Amino acid sequence: MNTSYKVKFWEIRPNKSAVKSGKTISYTVRWTVAGREKSKTYEKSAQAKNWLSDLRQAAKNGEPFDIETGLPVSMLKAKEARTVFDFVRAYIDMKWPHAASKSRDSMSDALATVLPALTKDMPGRPDAQTLRRALRKYALLPEDRRPPVPLDMTKALRWLESASLSVQDLNETKVLRPALDALTLCLDGSKAGANTIKRKRAVLHHVLEYAVELEELPSNPLHRVKWSPPKTTETVDPRVVVNPRQARELLTAVTYVGKRGNGRRGRGQRLMAMFACMYFAALRPAEAISLRRDDCHLPAKGWGRLTLDVSRPEVNRQWTDTGDAHEERGLKHRGANDVRVVPIPPELVKILRQHIADFGVGEDGRLFRSERGGVVASTAYTEVWQEARTLALTPAQVASSLARRPYDLRHAAVSLWLNGGVPAPEVANRAGHGVDVLLRVYAKCVDGQEEIVNQRIEDALVA
Repeated sequence: MNTSYKVKFWEIRPNKSAVKSGKTISYTVRWTVAGREKSKTYEKSAQAKNWLSDLRQAAKNGEPFDIETGLPVSMLKAKEARTVFDFVRAYIDMKWPHAASKSRDSMSDALATVLPALTKDMPGRPDAQTLRRALRKYALLPEDRRPPVPLDMTKALRWLESASLSVQDLNETKVLRPALDALTLCLDGSKAGANTIKRKRAVLHHVLEYAVELEELPSNPLHRVKWSPPKTTETVDPRVVVNPRQARELLTAVTYVGKRGNGRRGRGQRLMAMFACMYFAALRPAEAISLRRDDCHLPAKGWGRLTLDVSRPEVNRQWTDTGDAHEERGLKHRGANDVRVVPIPPELVKILRQHIADFGVGEDGRLFRSERGGVVASTAYTEVWQEARTLALTPAQVASSLARRPYDLRHAAVSLWLNGGVPAPEVANRAGHGVDVLLRVYAKCVDGQEEIVNQRIEDALVA
């Protein structure tokens, strides 16, 4: 195979029809590899954009391109794959370099669910748990990141290689139904959540779209399957939302968790200000963990300001490039260099100033750290939060869904702003949402609307 790193791209060229209307009938992607021009034409603009994006990402990641076909090596592997198992592994190699660690985890989770269902009926099938472990821990990682495979996992993977259906078998819609049905179940046979099913189906859909892009399939067979996923619930349950009094009581209770004698501070005291950021500024946990002193404008009086530009979502180390469970990345739903400015009330300003006075900041400027100076793990702050709930809430409230997760503090903040009459675009800007998503997700948390509507109906009936 002759390869080259010398790749050049042109903008997508719309192709007009010959008739007077001049209607666009197709879109051509053009690029060169070592000076040789290549092109690929699509009926739809979105398909052309996806193909060009995949090519550019491969070039950006330093992949060599095959001079004869014009394809990156990862795509060439996918085209040469004869089985679904091999195609999926080539797909992983292609997606991995430019996917976030959370996306890698989600992608592997979905494919480990559907691959065992896309197999022939052959003797020696390993049990479901063994197949899943073999896929998640070994097979569904790029080749250069796979750890040594133990004997029992080797046997399971050999069975998958021999039993896997061919890529062409996916043209038959009946083949996909077992895979779709597999998405609806957890490993223990219980029903999977609607959002989980939706997320996994989206991964399967993208894999099949990739096969269409490479002309391994004439069209996406999922579009021909009459299968309806369960409806997803996107709205926040208003029962999880605390009021301002309850929020303050919970924050006070946090400071008593792990409290020590002789003036020594407990782990709860180190985290109270972090939880306060989630409630008073609607920060996501991963954003609060990343907060640095330079991000904070904390005047002696009046309102302050947080300027956010990074997030540290937690994920298993095997999905990150750094081997760290908290890989630094940009803000959720934002461009890589975007920032979000959040004005903060004097109460939070005071809390943060006191936190800095008591605990200082880390070498990298971070406000919130573990006792050893590391990144605060989700297990650590969740344990503190659960203990605080038992201290601040009644037994009935502890058993309920009220503020069950630290993330519910963010829900409480956004709900409070909306109910306080803050315009939705401003709430969305501060919380890092789109306006349409904000109104859809928090529709049930806007209090007082029922009484207003009832009164209007009553007035109309009287008139």
